[in-house]
Amino acid sequence: MFEYAAETLLTDLKKSLKMPLFGNTFSPKKIPPRKSASLSSLHTLDRSTREIELGLEYGPPAMNLGGQSWKFEDGQWISESGGNASGRELQRLKKRNVQLEEENNLLKLKIEVLLDMLTETTVEYHMIEKEVEDIKSQHRRKK
Repeated sequence: MFEYAAETLLTDLKKSLKMPLFGNTFSPKKIPPRKSASLSSLHTLDRSTREIELGLEYGPPAMNLGGQSWKFEDGQWISESGGNASGRELQRLKKRNVQLEEENNLLKLKIEVLLDMLTETTVEYHMIEKEVEDIKSQHRRKK
């Protein structure tokens, strides 16, 4: 059913797309059928059989950066060396991070207050400027 509809659509398309300059119709190439997704039967084997057959050991991803080994477990990179120095360093960095976040929040608040003050001062300036213009225009009318 689908093939018939596709052929009918293709025939209609060919009729409507005549190229008068070249004198022939548009004819796209036939698309070959898709090959199967995998020719290997490995995907049908369970994990233990694959490990036995192929000698594969699946483990968490690991890497070595700056002399430290890291392993990806439970969605986080964890240091495998895990000595006291790195733990202390981690605590120090976390504390510093909290301090910087607090300082950042304070600075954002100060900026917001300063912008409010600037807005208020600008409005006052424009009001005074308008009053001065009104007084000048009244004075001109009196003359």
